[in-house]
Amino acid sequence: MPNKYQRLPVNIYSAEQVRELDRIAIEEFDILGYTLMHRAALFSYRKLKESWPDVKKITVICGGGNNAGDGYVLAGLAKEDGKDVTVYHLLDPSNLKGDAVTAYKYLHASNLESSKFSVDGLSNTDVIVDAIFGTGLDRDVEGIFSDAIDAINAASAPVLAIDIPSGLNSNNGNVMNVAVNADVTTSFIGLKKGMFTNDGPEYSGEIKFNDLDVPKEVYEQLDDGQSITRLELDDLKHVLKPRQKNSHKGHFGHVLVVGGDEGYLGAARMAAEAAARVGAGLISIATRSSHASLLSTVRPEIMSHGVETLDDLMPLLKQANVIVIGPGLGKSEWAKLLLARVFESQHPLVVDADALNLLTEEDHVATNWVLTPHPGEAARLLKTDSKTIQSDRFQSINSLHEKFPGPVVLKGCGTLIADAEGEIFLCDAGNPGMSSGGMGDVLSGVIAGLIAQGIDVNHATKLGVCLHANAGDRAASAGERGMMALDLMPHLRNLVN
Repeated sequence: MPNKYQRLPVNIYSAEQVRELDRIAIEEFDILGYTLMHRAALFSYRKLKESWPDVKKITVICGGGNNAGDGYVLAGLAKEDGKDVTVYHLLDPSNLKGDAVTAYKYLHASNLESSKFSVDGLSNTDVIVDAIFGTGLDRDVEGIFSDAIDAINAASAPVLAIDIPSGLNSNNGNVMNVAVNADVTTSFIGLKKGMFTNDGPEYSGEIKFNDLDVPKEVYEQLDDGQSITRLELDDLKHVLKPRQKNSHKGHFGHVLVVGGDEGYLGAARMAAEAAARVGAGLISIATRSSHASLLSTVRPEIMSHGVETLDDLMPLLKQANVIVIGPGLGKSEWAKLLLARVFESQHPLVVDADALNLLTEEDHVATNWVLTPHPGEAARLLKTDSKTIQSDRFQSINSLHEKFPGPVVLKGCGTLIADAEGEIFLCDAGNPGMSSGGMGDVLSGVIAGLIAQGIDVNHATKLGVCLHANAGDRAASAGERGMMALDLMPHLRNLVN
Protein backbone atom coordinates (compact mmCIF):
# COMPACT_ATOMS: atom_id res chain seq x y z
CA MET A 1 0.00 0.00 0.00
CA PRO A 2 1.63 3.28 -1.04
CA ASN A 3 1.97 6.00 1.55
CA LYS A 4 -0.58 8.64 0.59
CA TYR A 5 1.67 11.38 2.02
CA GLN A 6 4.82 10.42 0.14
CA ARG A 7 5.05 13.60 -2.00
CA LEU A 8 4.41 16.00 0.86
CA PRO A 9 7.05 18.16 2.57
CA VAL A 10 8.77 16.62 5.57
CA ASN A 11 8.30 19.65 7.83
CA ILE A 12 5.07 19.91 9.81
CA TYR A 13 3.97 22.85 11.93
CA SER A 14 1.66 24.01 14.67
CA ALA A 15 -1.25 26.32 13.84
CA GLU A 16 0.66 29.18 15.44
CA GLN A 17 3.70 28.54 13.27
CA VAL A 18 1.62 28.46 10.09
CA ARG A 19 -0.02 31.75 11.03
CA GLU A 20 3.45 33.22 11.58
CA LEU A 21 4.57 31.98 8.16
CA ASP A 22 1.50 33.65 6.68
CA ARG A 23 2.30 36.90 8.52
CA ILE A 24 5.91 36.90 7.37
CA ALA A 25 4.88 36.35 3.76
CA ILE A 26 2.37 39.22 3.87
CA GLU A 27 4.17 41.78 6.03
CA GLU A 28 7.82 41.17 5.26
CA PHE A 29 7.65 39.93 1.66
CA ASP A 30 4.78 42.15 0.50
CA ILE A 31 2.55 39.34 -0.74
CA LEU A 32 -1.07 40.47 -0.58
CA GLY A 33 -3.26 38.38 1.70
CA TYR A 34 -5.92 38.15 -0.99
CA THR A 35 -3.29 36.92 -3.45
CA LEU A 36 -2.53 33.99 -1.12
CA MET A 37 -6.27 33.40 -0.68
CA HIS A 38 -6.85 33.31 -4.44
CA ARG A 39 -3.92 30.93 -4.94
CA ALA A 40 -5.27 28.63 -2.21
CA ALA A 41 -8.73 28.60 -3.79
CA LEU A 42 -7.35 27.98 -7.28
CA PHE A 43 -5.19 25.08 -6.05
CA SER A 44 -8.17 23.61 -4.17
CA TYR A 45 -10.41 23.83 -7.21
CA ARG A 46 -7.81 22.15 -9.40
CA LYS A 47 -7.47 19.31 -6.91
CA LEU A 48 -11.22 19.00 -6.72
CA LYS A 49 -11.40 18.45 -10.47
CA GLU A 50 -8.47 16.03 -10.39
CA SER A 51 -10.16 13.97 -7.68
CA TRP A 52 -13.62 14.03 -9.28
CA PRO A 53 -13.15 14.67 -13.02
CA ASP A 54 -16.85 14.25 -13.84
CA VAL A 55 -18.05 16.82 -11.31
CA LYS A 56 -20.90 19.05 -12.48
CA LYS A 57 -22.59 20.25 -9.29
CA ILE A 58 -20.58 21.70 -6.41
CA THR A 59 -21.87 22.87 -3.04
CA VAL A 60 -19.63 25.18 -0.98
CA ILE A 61 -20.32 25.76 2.71
CA CYS A 62 -18.63 28.82 4.23
CA GLY A 63 -18.06 30.00 7.78
CA GLY A 64 -17.07 33.52 8.67
CA GLY A 65 -13.30 34.01 8.40
CA ASN A 66 -10.54 33.67 5.83
CA ASN A 67 -11.41 30.00 5.36
CA ALA A 68 -14.80 31.19 4.18
CA GLY A 69 -12.97 33.55 1.84
CA ASP A 70 -11.17 30.59 0.30
CA GLY A 71 -14.56 28.96 -0.22
CA TYR A 72 -16.12 32.02 -1.83
CA VAL A 73 -13.24 32.34 -4.29
CA LEU A 74 -13.37 28.62 -5.13
CA ALA A 75 -17.09 28.93 -5.78
CA GLY A 76 -16.48 31.85 -8.13
CA LEU A 77 -13.76 29.95 -9.98
CA ALA A 78 -16.04 26.94 -10.38
CA LYS A 79 -18.89 29.11 -11.67
CA GLU A 80 -16.59 30.73 -14.23
CA ASP A 81 -15.56 27.21 -15.25
CA GLY A 82 -19.15 26.38 -16.11
CA LYS A 83 -20.03 24.33 -13.03
CA ASP A 84 -23.40 24.38 -11.30
CA VAL A 85 -22.44 25.95 -7.95
CA THR A 86 -24.46 26.43 -4.77
CA VAL A 87 -22.98 28.49 -1.93
CA TYR A 88 -24.19 28.45 1.67
CA HIS A 89 -23.05 30.66 4.53
CA LEU A 90 -23.30 29.87 8.24
CA LEU A 91 -22.66 33.49 9.32
CA ASP A 92 -23.96 36.68 7.78
CA PRO A 93 -21.49 37.71 5.02
CA SER A 94 -22.05 41.37 5.93
CA ASN A 95 -19.85 40.67 8.98
CA LEU A 96 -16.87 39.50 6.94
CA LYS A 97 -13.60 41.36 7.40
CA GLY A 98 -10.35 41.93 5.51
CA ASP A 99 -9.53 39.67 2.58
CA ALA A 100 -12.73 37.66 3.08
CA VAL A 101 -14.69 40.77 2.02
CA THR A 102 -12.75 40.90 -1.24
CA ALA A 103 -13.43 37.19 -1.71
CA TYR A 104 -17.16 37.72 -1.27
CA LYS A 105 -17.09 40.51 -3.85
CA TYR A 106 -15.38 38.10 -6.23
CA LEU A 107 -18.27 35.68 -5.66
CA HIS A 108 -20.75 38.38 -6.69
CA ALA A 109 -18.64 39.30 -9.72
CA SER A 110 -18.96 35.66 -10.79
CA ASN A 111 -22.78 36.01 -10.76
CA LEU A 112 -23.23 33.95 -7.62
CA GLU A 113 -25.08 34.61 -4.37
CA SER A 114 -24.77 32.77 -1.06
CA SER A 115 -27.76 31.58 0.92
CA LYS A 116 -28.28 30.69 4.55
CA PHE A 117 -27.28 27.08 5.12
CA SER A 118 -29.87 24.41 4.35
CA VAL A 119 -29.46 20.70 4.97
CA ASP A 120 -31.70 19.97 1.98
CA GLY A 121 -29.13 21.54 -0.33
CA LEU A 122 -26.70 18.67 0.26
CA SER A 123 -28.90 16.00 -1.28
CA ASN A 124 -28.32 16.95 -4.90
CA THR A 125 -24.64 17.65 -5.43
CA ASP A 126 -21.56 15.88 -6.75
CA VAL A 127 -19.00 17.35 -4.32
CA ILE A 128 -19.23 19.30 -1.06
CA VAL A 129 -16.54 21.87 -0.19
CA ASP A 130 -15.89 22.50 3.50
CA ALA A 131 -14.83 26.12 4.07
CA ILE A 132 -16.20 26.56 7.58
CA PHE A 133 -13.21 26.72 9.95
CA GLY A 134 -9.51 27.16 9.35
CA THR A 135 -6.56 26.26 11.55
CA GLY A 136 -7.39 28.51 14.50
CA LEU A 137 -10.20 26.45 16.03
CA ASP A 138 -9.55 25.89 19.75
CA ARG A 139 -13.02 25.18 21.15
CA ASP A 140 -15.73 22.58 20.71
CA VAL A 141 -17.96 22.98 17.67
CA GLU A 142 -21.56 23.69 18.60
CA GLY A 143 -24.84 25.13 17.29
CA ILE A 144 -25.32 25.72 13.59
CA PHE A 145 -21.70 24.77 12.90
CA SER A 146 -22.19 21.38 14.50
CA ASP A 147 -25.44 20.90 12.59
CA ALA A 148 -23.74 21.77 9.31
CA ILE A 149 -20.86 19.37 9.92
CA ASP A 150 -23.26 16.57 10.86
CA ALA A 151 -25.14 17.22 7.63
CA ILE A 152 -21.94 17.16 5.57
CA ASN A 153 -20.92 13.84 7.10
CA ALA A 154 -24.39 12.38 6.54
CA ALA A 155 -24.49 13.40 2.86
CA SER A 156 -23.64 10.90 0.16
CA ALA A 157 -21.40 13.28 -1.80
CA PRO A 158 -17.60 13.26 -1.31
CA VAL A 159 -16.02 16.15 0.57
CA LEU A 160 -13.05 18.43 -0.09
CA ALA A 161 -11.88 20.36 2.98
CA ILE A 162 -9.97 23.60 2.48
CA ASP A 163 -6.96 24.05 4.77
CA ILE A 164 -8.07 21.49 7.38
CA PRO A 165 -11.28 19.55 8.03
CA SER A 166 -13.52 21.85 10.06
CA GLY A 167 -13.65 20.72 13.68
CA LEU A 168 -10.23 19.03 13.66
CA ASN A 169 -7.67 20.57 16.00
CA SER A 170 -4.63 21.63 13.99
CA ASN A 171 -2.17 21.02 16.82
CA ASN A 172 -3.16 17.69 18.34
CA GLY A 173 -5.47 15.99 15.85
CA ASN A 174 -8.42 15.88 18.25
CA VAL A 175 -11.99 16.16 17.03
CA MET A 176 -13.51 19.21 18.69
CA ASN A 177 -16.88 17.58 19.43
CA VAL A 178 -17.56 17.00 15.73
CA ALA A 179 -15.44 17.32 12.58
CA VAL A 180 -15.83 17.04 8.82
CA ASN A 181 -14.79 13.64 7.56
CA ALA A 182 -13.08 14.73 4.34
CA ASP A 183 -12.08 12.63 1.37
CA VAL A 184 -9.48 15.20 0.28
CA THR A 185 -7.91 18.06 2.23
CA THR A 186 -5.93 20.85 0.61
CA SER A 187 -3.28 22.40 2.86
CA PHE A 188 -1.20 25.52 2.24
CA ILE A 189 2.14 27.10 3.19
CA GLY A 190 2.78 24.65 6.06
CA LEU A 191 1.37 21.22 6.86
CA LYS A 192 -0.47 21.13 10.20
CA LYS A 193 0.78 18.52 12.62
CA GLY A 194 -2.71 17.61 13.85
CA MET A 195 -3.53 16.19 10.43
CA PHE A 196 -0.99 13.40 10.89
CA THR A 197 -1.73 11.87 14.27
CA ASN A 198 -4.60 10.84 16.53
CA ASP A 199 -7.88 11.48 14.63
CA GLY A 200 -6.17 13.57 11.95
CA PRO A 201 -5.50 10.91 9.30
CA GLU A 202 -9.03 9.53 9.62
CA TYR A 203 -10.67 12.91 9.02
CA SER A 204 -8.20 14.48 6.58
CA GLY A 205 -8.39 11.82 3.90
CA GLU A 206 -5.90 12.36 1.09
CA ILE A 207 -3.79 15.45 1.74
CA LYS A 208 -2.77 17.78 -1.10
CA PHE A 209 -0.24 20.53 -0.37
CA ASN A 210 0.79 23.77 -2.03
CA ASP A 211 3.21 26.40 -0.71
CA LEU A 212 1.35 29.14 -2.62
CA ASP A 213 4.66 30.25 -4.13
CA VAL A 214 5.83 31.61 -0.79
CA PRO A 215 9.62 32.22 -0.99
CA LYS A 216 11.83 29.78 0.88
CA GLU A 217 13.24 32.74 2.82
CA VAL A 218 9.89 32.96 4.62
CA TYR A 219 10.50 29.56 6.18
CA GLU A 220 14.06 30.47 7.07
CA GLN A 221 12.80 33.37 9.21
CA LEU A 222 10.51 31.19 11.28
CA ASP A 223 11.65 30.72 14.85
CA ASP A 224 10.17 27.26 15.01
CA GLY A 225 11.41 26.15 18.44
CA GLN A 226 10.52 22.47 18.68
CA SER A 227 10.87 21.19 15.13
CA ILE A 228 8.85 18.21 13.95
CA THR A 229 9.91 16.19 10.94
CA ARG A 230 7.77 13.74 9.02
CA LEU A 231 9.85 10.68 8.22
CA GLU A 232 10.26 9.17 4.77
CA LEU A 233 11.66 5.65 4.55
CA ASP A 234 13.73 6.42 1.46
CA ASP A 235 15.51 9.20 3.33
CA LEU A 236 16.59 6.78 6.07
CA LYS A 237 17.69 3.67 4.20
CA HIS A 238 21.12 5.01 3.22
CA VAL A 239 22.62 3.41 6.34
CA LEU A 240 21.80 -0.06 5.02
CA LYS A 241 25.04 -0.53 3.10
CA PRO A 242 25.67 -3.47 0.73
CA ARG A 243 27.43 -6.30 2.51
CA GLN A 244 31.00 -7.22 1.68
CA LYS A 245 31.49 -10.58 0.06
CA ASN A 246 33.79 -11.82 2.83
CA SER A 247 31.43 -10.91 5.68
CA HIS A 248 30.17 -13.40 8.26
CA LYS A 249 27.46 -13.51 10.94
CA GLY A 250 29.73 -11.99 13.55
CA HIS A 251 29.85 -8.77 11.58
CA PHE A 252 26.14 -8.12 12.05
CA GLY A 253 25.64 -8.34 15.76
CA HIS A 254 23.99 -10.61 18.30
CA VAL A 255 20.50 -9.78 19.59
CA LEU A 256 19.28 -11.27 22.86
CA VAL A 257 15.52 -11.26 23.50
CA VAL A 258 14.60 -11.66 27.16
CA GLY A 259 11.00 -12.68 27.70
CA GLY A 260 8.43 -15.34 27.07
CA ASP A 261 7.07 -16.33 30.47
CA GLU A 262 4.78 -19.36 30.67
CA GLY A 263 2.27 -19.13 27.82
CA TYR A 264 3.95 -16.17 26.12
CA LEU A 265 6.81 -17.64 24.11
CA GLY A 266 5.24 -16.33 20.90
CA ALA A 267 5.92 -12.71 21.80
CA ALA A 268 9.63 -13.35 22.29
CA ARG A 269 9.78 -15.44 19.12
CA MET A 270 8.23 -12.63 17.03
CA ALA A 271 10.72 -10.07 18.33
CA ALA A 272 13.59 -12.46 17.66
CA GLU A 273 12.47 -13.30 14.13
CA ALA A 274 12.00 -9.62 13.30
CA ALA A 275 15.57 -8.90 14.37
CA ALA A 276 16.75 -11.67 12.08
CA ARG A 277 14.64 -10.48 9.13
CA VAL A 278 16.20 -7.02 9.18
CA GLY A 279 19.68 -8.52 9.14
CA ALA A 280 21.04 -9.22 12.62
CA GLY A 281 23.72 -11.92 12.44
CA LEU A 282 22.81 -13.97 15.53
CA ILE A 283 19.64 -14.18 17.61
CA SER A 284 19.18 -15.70 21.06
CA ILE A 285 16.18 -15.90 23.36
CA ALA A 286 16.32 -16.14 27.14
CA THR A 287 13.03 -17.70 28.18
CA ARG A 288 11.44 -20.26 30.48
CA SER A 289 13.08 -23.67 30.52
CA SER A 290 9.73 -25.41 30.17
CA HIS A 291 9.27 -24.27 26.60
CA ALA A 292 12.70 -23.15 25.40
CA SER A 293 13.14 -26.21 23.20
CA LEU A 294 9.81 -25.65 21.42
CA LEU A 295 11.19 -22.75 19.46
CA SER A 296 13.79 -24.90 17.75
CA THR A 297 11.08 -26.88 16.01
CA VAL A 298 9.52 -23.82 14.31
CA ARG A 299 12.49 -21.50 13.94
CA PRO A 300 15.75 -23.43 14.33
CA GLU A 301 17.84 -20.39 13.33
CA ILE A 302 17.05 -18.77 16.67
CA MET A 303 19.00 -20.05 19.68
CA SER A 304 16.54 -20.56 22.52
CA HIS A 305 17.87 -20.91 26.07
CA GLY A 306 16.11 -21.94 29.23
CA VAL A 307 16.82 -19.33 31.90
CA GLU A 308 15.58 -19.60 35.47
CA THR A 309 18.36 -17.88 37.42
CA LEU A 310 20.82 -15.05 36.97
CA ASP A 311 23.56 -17.64 36.55
CA ASP A 312 21.68 -18.90 33.48
CA LEU A 313 21.35 -15.39 32.09
CA MET A 314 24.91 -14.12 32.58
CA PRO A 315 26.61 -16.02 29.72
CA LEU A 316 23.93 -14.82 27.30
CA LEU A 317 24.40 -11.20 28.34
CA LYS A 318 28.13 -11.48 27.67
CA GLN A 319 27.54 -12.74 24.12
CA ALA A 320 24.96 -10.14 23.11
CA ASN A 321 25.44 -6.74 21.48
CA VAL A 322 21.90 -5.48 22.07
CA ILE A 323 19.05 -6.70 24.27
CA VAL A 324 15.29 -6.66 23.80
CA ILE A 325 13.53 -6.91 27.16
CA GLY A 326 9.79 -7.23 27.61
CA PRO A 327 7.97 -9.29 24.97
CA GLY A 328 5.96 -11.86 26.90
CA LEU A 329 8.05 -11.16 30.00
CA GLY A 330 5.14 -11.07 32.43
CA LYS A 331 5.25 -9.53 35.90
CA SER A 332 6.36 -12.47 38.02
CA GLU A 333 9.34 -12.53 40.35
CA TRP A 334 11.22 -14.27 37.53
CA ALA A 335 10.47 -11.31 35.26
CA LYS A 336 11.54 -8.75 37.86
CA LEU A 337 14.78 -10.63 38.52
CA LEU A 338 15.75 -10.70 34.84
CA LEU A 339 14.72 -7.08 34.28
CA ALA A 340 16.84 -5.81 37.15
CA ARG A 341 19.90 -7.62 35.80
CA VAL A 342 19.33 -6.47 32.23
CA PHE A 343 19.03 -2.88 33.43
CA GLU A 344 22.51 -3.23 34.92
CA SER A 345 23.88 -4.14 31.50
CA GLN A 346 25.85 -1.64 29.47
CA HIS A 347 24.40 -2.96 26.22
CA PRO A 348 21.87 -0.93 24.22
CA LEU A 349 18.39 -1.96 25.29
CA VAL A 350 15.00 -1.97 23.58
CA VAL A 351 12.40 -1.87 26.35
CA ASP A 352 8.87 -2.94 25.46
CA ALA A 353 5.66 -4.49 26.74
CA ASP A 354 5.83 -5.95 30.26
CA ALA A 355 9.25 -4.41 30.85
CA LEU A 356 7.61 -1.00 30.45
CA ASN A 357 4.89 -1.96 32.89
CA LEU A 358 7.46 -3.13 35.41
CA LEU A 359 9.43 0.07 34.85
CA THR A 360 6.53 1.97 36.43
CA GLU A 361 7.41 0.19 39.67
CA GLU A 362 11.13 0.95 39.35
CA ASP A 363 13.09 4.11 40.02
CA HIS A 364 15.35 3.49 37.08
CA VAL A 365 16.60 5.87 34.40
CA ALA A 366 19.12 5.01 31.69
CA THR A 367 20.45 6.55 28.51
CA ASN A 368 21.32 3.32 26.68
CA TRP A 369 17.72 2.34 25.98
CA VAL A 370 14.89 2.81 23.51
CA LEU A 371 11.40 2.78 25.04
CA THR A 372 8.50 1.76 22.78
CA PRO A 373 5.20 2.28 24.67
CA HIS A 374 1.70 2.26 23.24
CA PRO A 375 -0.69 4.86 24.76
CA GLY A 376 -1.72 2.59 27.65
CA GLU A 377 1.89 1.88 28.61
CA ALA A 378 2.77 5.55 28.17
CA ALA A 379 -0.07 6.45 30.54
CA ARG A 380 1.31 4.13 33.21
CA LEU A 381 4.83 5.48 32.74
CA LEU A 382 3.56 9.05 33.22
CA LYS A 383 1.04 8.05 35.91
CA THR A 384 -1.96 9.31 33.98
CA ASP A 385 -4.54 7.73 31.67
CA SER A 386 -4.68 6.88 27.98
CA LYS A 387 -7.20 9.63 27.25
CA THR A 388 -4.74 12.23 28.52
CA ILE A 389 -1.93 10.71 26.45
CA GLN A 390 -4.02 10.79 23.29
CA SER A 391 -5.41 14.28 23.94
CA ASP A 392 -2.01 15.73 22.99
CA ARG A 393 0.38 13.11 21.70
CA PHE A 394 3.06 15.71 20.97
CA GLN A 395 3.06 16.87 24.58
CA SER A 396 3.01 13.25 25.72
CA ILE A 397 6.14 12.31 23.76
CA ASN A 398 7.91 15.36 25.19
CA SER A 399 6.91 14.34 28.72
CA LEU A 400 8.10 10.78 28.16
CA HIS A 401 11.47 11.95 26.93
CA GLU A 402 11.88 14.35 29.84
CA LYS A 403 11.19 11.57 32.34
CA PHE A 404 13.06 8.81 30.50
CA PRO A 405 16.06 10.20 28.60
CA GLY A 406 16.99 8.44 25.39
CA PRO A 407 14.94 7.64 22.31
CA VAL A 408 11.22 7.07 22.95
CA VAL A 409 8.59 5.78 20.52
CA LEU A 410 4.93 6.59 21.20
CA LYS A 411 3.09 4.07 19.06
CA GLY A 412 -0.28 4.71 17.49
CA CYS A 413 -1.81 6.48 14.51
CA GLY A 414 0.97 8.84 13.52
CA THR A 415 3.70 7.20 15.59
CA LEU A 416 5.92 9.77 17.29
CA ILE A 417 9.63 9.43 18.05
CA ALA A 418 11.73 11.55 20.37
CA ASP A 419 15.40 10.95 19.68
CA ALA A 420 18.13 11.07 22.30
CA GLU A 421 18.35 14.86 21.99
CA GLY A 422 14.58 15.34 22.25
CA GLU A 423 13.94 16.21 18.60
CA ILE A 424 10.51 14.98 17.52
CA PHE A 425 9.77 12.93 14.40
CA LEU A 426 6.53 11.50 13.03
CA CYS A 427 5.92 8.38 10.95
CA ASP A 428 2.65 8.56 9.03
CA ALA A 429 2.92 5.11 7.41
CA GLY A 430 1.00 2.17 8.84
CA ASN A 431 -2.65 1.18 8.85
CA PRO A 432 -5.45 -0.13 11.11
CA GLY A 433 -4.68 -3.72 10.11
CA MET A 434 -1.69 -3.45 12.43
CA SER A 435 -4.07 -3.29 15.39
CA SER A 436 -3.41 -6.91 16.31
CA GLY A 437 -1.35 -8.81 18.83
CA GLY A 438 2.38 -9.08 18.31
CA MET A 439 2.92 -5.98 16.17
CA GLY A 440 4.75 -4.22 18.99
CA ASP A 441 6.95 -7.26 19.58
CA VAL A 442 7.95 -7.15 15.92
CA LEU A 443 8.82 -3.45 16.18
CA SER A 444 11.08 -4.01 19.17
CA GLY A 445 12.92 -6.74 17.28
CA VAL A 446 13.31 -4.58 14.18
CA ILE A 447 14.90 -1.73 16.14
CA ALA A 448 17.22 -4.12 18.00
CA GLY A 449 18.23 -5.86 14.78
CA LEU A 450 19.29 -2.55 13.27
CA ILE A 451 21.25 -1.50 16.36
CA ALA A 452 23.02 -4.89 16.34
CA GLN A 453 24.34 -4.11 12.85
CA GLY A 454 26.09 -1.00 14.11
CA ILE A 455 23.48 1.60 13.20
CA ASP A 456 23.37 4.37 15.81
CA VAL A 457 20.44 4.23 18.19
CA ASN A 458 18.74 7.41 16.95
CA HIS A 459 18.83 6.32 13.33
CA ALA A 460 17.93 2.72 14.14
CA THR A 461 14.85 3.88 16.03
CA LYS A 462 13.58 6.11 13.24
CA LEU A 463 14.42 3.61 10.51
CA GLY A 464 12.95 0.76 12.53
CA VAL A 465 9.62 2.52 13.01
CA CYS A 466 9.41 3.34 9.30
CA LEU A 467 10.39 -0.18 8.18
CA HIS A 468 7.79 -1.67 10.50
CA ALA A 469 5.02 0.68 9.33
CA ASN A 470 5.82 0.29 5.64
CA ALA A 471 5.99 -3.48 5.99
CA GLY A 472 2.52 -3.28 7.52
CA ASP A 473 1.28 -1.25 4.56
CA ARG A 474 2.67 -3.81 2.13
CA ALA A 475 1.12 -6.66 4.08
CA ALA A 476 -2.21 -4.82 3.98
CA SER A 477 -2.32 -5.15 0.19
CA ALA A 478 -4.13 -8.43 0.88
CA GLY A 479 -6.56 -6.62 3.20
CA GLU A 480 -6.22 -4.96 6.58
CA ARG A 481 -8.70 -7.13 8.43
CA GLY A 482 -7.13 -10.37 9.62
CA MET A 483 -3.53 -9.22 9.20
CA MET A 484 -1.13 -10.84 11.67
CA ALA A 485 2.26 -9.78 13.00
CA LEU A 486 4.20 -12.52 11.21
CA ASP A 487 2.71 -11.31 7.91
CA LEU A 488 5.23 -8.45 8.09
CA MET A 489 8.28 -10.70 7.95
CA PRO A 490 8.73 -11.16 4.18
CA HIS A 491 8.11 -7.44 3.64
CA LEU A 492 10.70 -6.48 6.25
CA ARG A 493 13.26 -8.61 4.45
CA ASN A 494 12.33 -7.05 1.13
CA LEU A 495 12.49 -3.49 2.45
CA VAL A 496 15.96 -3.81 3.98
CA ASN A 497 17.24 -5.11 0.65
